[in-house]
Amino acid sequence: MDQYNNQNQVHISPVSSLVFLIILIVGFVISIPDLKSAIGIAVTIWIITLIIAWIISASVKTASQWERVIILRLGKFSRISGPGIFFMVPILENIPYWVDIRTVSVPIKAEQTLTKDNVPVSVEAILFWRVVDTRKAGLEVENYKSSVVLAAQTALRDVIGKSELSQVLSEREVIDETLKSVIEKRVNPWGIEVISVEIRDVIIPESLQNAMSQKAQAEREREARVILGDSERIIAKSFEEAAKQYKDNPIALHLRAMNMLFEGLKEKGALMVIPSSALESMNIGAISGLASIEKEFKNHKT
Repeated sequence: MDQYNNQNQVHISPVSSLVFLIILIVGFVISIPDLKSAIGIAVTIWIITLIIAWIISASVKTASQWERVIILRLGKFSRISGPGIFFMVPILENIPYWVDIRTVSVPIKAEQTLTKDNVPVSVEAILFWRVVDTRKAGLEVENYKSSVVLAAQTALRDVIGKSELSQVLSEREVIDETLKSVIEKRVNPWGIEVISVEIRDVIIPESLQNAMSQKAQAEREREARVILGDSERIIAKSFEEAAKQYKDNPIALHLRAMNMLFEGLKEKGALMVIPSSALESMNIGAISGLASIEKEFKNHKT
């Protein structure tokens, strides 16, 4: 937080500048009687040089491309200057703030915050913002940087407290937009624009993590059983449709039976168990018997 408290640029106050100028003028007046001497002339030139250098240094300033300068004249707002070289009237004008208009990224946290369903969570997010009105940022709030951070943290806690845990975990984009809207309402009067808010991490208690893991596992098992049941139903329906086709077409049924027998016999060491009723109805017994006799004849021959 200390990095946001150093927004004031070091400057010479009008009173100090006036005192310094008076001292130089008094020194100049005192040296006038000795103008005829070489020392008096040197002192006079030195004092005049100092006065001119001070006027130039106090009048000419330079602001970087990303800086805007608030200038007050006798304590009242005068103008906004920058970037580049700008001029100001010594003693009468001073600079209270140098405002940075670049985009700033700030991490914000809400630790052990209760959600709407009374679950303690710790949320980390990143806030991106920038100054769009230099006058408001410098004059409407004492320290706009720290104020933006505090407003964002408060808004994060409020939004988390109004959301359920499931929403925080699965609807981060919605939470981000809600946070952005809430923060904008608070900082817009200070000349601040909120670019985006992004939730980076949501930390929940370990005990709750275990419970959620068990729940997810149970859900996956339930879905697997539902899918298996649906598959069995589809297969049974297919068998029913196939039975209707084979009922009026015994030749197709015999061909299918012979194909199944062939597929089983071509595997080495395969053992097939066929009901006798099926053998009689489809005349497979004779076929399988002939196949067995042929196999034994070949073995005996070899």
